Order: sequence, then C-alpha cells, then structure tokens
Amino acid sequence: MRIRIFSGLERLCLLILAALLLVFPRPGLAALGGDLSSVKKDQARMKGSLQVSGGDRYSVHEMKAATGTTIREYATPDGKVFGVAWEGPWRPDLRQLLGAYFGDYQQAAKRKRTGHNGPLSSATSRLVIETSGHPRAFYGRAFVPDLVPAGVEPAEIQ
Repeated sequence: MRIRIFSGLERLCLLILAALLLVFPRPGLAALGGDLSSVKKDQARMKGSLQVSGGDRYSVHEMKAATGTTIREYATPDGKVFGVAWEGPWRPDLRQLLGAYFGDYQQAAKRKRTGHNGPLSSATSRLVIETSGHPRAFYGRAFVPDLVPAGVEPAEIQ
C-alpha cells in the first residue's frame, strides 16, 4: 500500500477547492419560486431538449426529457419561476420541481380522501397544485399565486 503525501502547494489548492465548494452551492432544478440560473444544467441532467419562448409578461422554458416527459417552467422577466407544468409517461421528481413548496404538496396529498394515485387538486394562498394521471399518462401543474405576474391568468400555466 502506497501513501501519497501532498506538497504544500497541493494542500493549498485542495483547501481552496473545498472552500469554493462550500461557498458556492451547486445549482439544482429551477424549482418553483427559484430562479432560472440552472436550466442548462437541468437540461443536461434530464438528457433532454430545451425550448424557450418569451413574451412581455413571462417566458416558458420547456424541457423534454429522454423519457418523454415534458416540463414547462414559467418565469417572470427577471427569471423567477412562478409556475410549472408537466405531462408525459413518467411523473417528474416533484421534490425537485416544487422546491420549497414540496411540503405544501405533501400536506395536500395527506388531506386527499380518494385513492393513493387519484387526482389531486389543492389551492391555498401559498400554492395551487393539480395533478393526475396513470402510468404512461401523467400530467399536472403548480403555481404560486403571489408570484404570478399581473395580467397573467392561471389558466395560461398548462
């Protein structure tokens, strides 16, 4: 067994790298309520394509994963994600997609009285979420009412 001993310069480089990793968080999915700074990494992670369409009131960042699921992230002109929608054969990772609002989704799911996989529709002042489907055909949407830009109708999030 060989033991590697680092030189002073190598130790310094390792310490700087460790400090940078602690100071700068790794970007994750551009979650609901977050910003769009990580969309390109999301695209690579999903091994999917990305299309962006914009308007005066909001932009839509649509990713199609290799699995066939499409995710649309609706963002304000300054890049804040106010709504998400999905459809496809596989349910997306809602923990990533909903971000800080995932707990609200969990609470809504607990309050639901129908079967485990049935439709879910919940509206609070913090989050509106609608999800349904079955294997090979899932769909849903979620948005934060306080973040929806003026003049945008919730029905546009689809």
